[in-house]
Amino acid sequence: MIHFMLYSLNGVKFDGDAYEIIIPTLDGEIGVLPDHMPLISVASHGAILVRKTPQERDDQREVFAISGGTVQVENNQLKVLVDEADNADDLNEQEVKEAFERAKKMKADAKDQVSLNQAQSMMDRQSVRLQVAGLKRRKQR
Repeated sequence: MIHFMLYSLNGVKFDGDAYEIIIPTLDGEIGVLPDHMPLISVASHGAILVRKTPQERDDQREVFAISGGTVQVENNQLKVLVDEADNADDLNEQEVKEAFERAKKMKADAKDQVSLNQAQSMMDRQSVRLQVAGLKRRKQR
C-alpha cells in the first residue's frame, strides 16, 4: 500500500492508504502504485482517481476534481498539494453546470485579456468538476 495525502487550501481532503492513485500532470496522467520511484511533478486540472484495494472496481474508486498543484512521491508516500480539491460525493451536478454556464458567459463578455484569462480559468475548473460529477452519477447507476 501507499500512503496518500491530498491537501488543498481548505484542508486535508484525503489521508490514508491506497493501492493505486491516478493523477493528472502537465505531462499526462500518471499512476502511482506501491514502491513507485521517487518523483516530483506538477499536477494539472483534472480528476484524481483513488483505488483503495487491488480488488476495487473502477466504478468504486474515490474521485476528486483538482486544480493545479504539486505531486511528490517518496518512500511509499504520495503527497499532492493543490489549490482546490472537490470530492465527487460533494458535488451537485446541476450547480456545477450552472457555474460552467456563468463562466462561459463571463468569457463571452470579457473586454480585456485579464478578464478573459479569469473566465477561462473558471471554465477549466468547472469543466473538471462537471466531469467528476458525471463520474459520480455513472457510479450510482
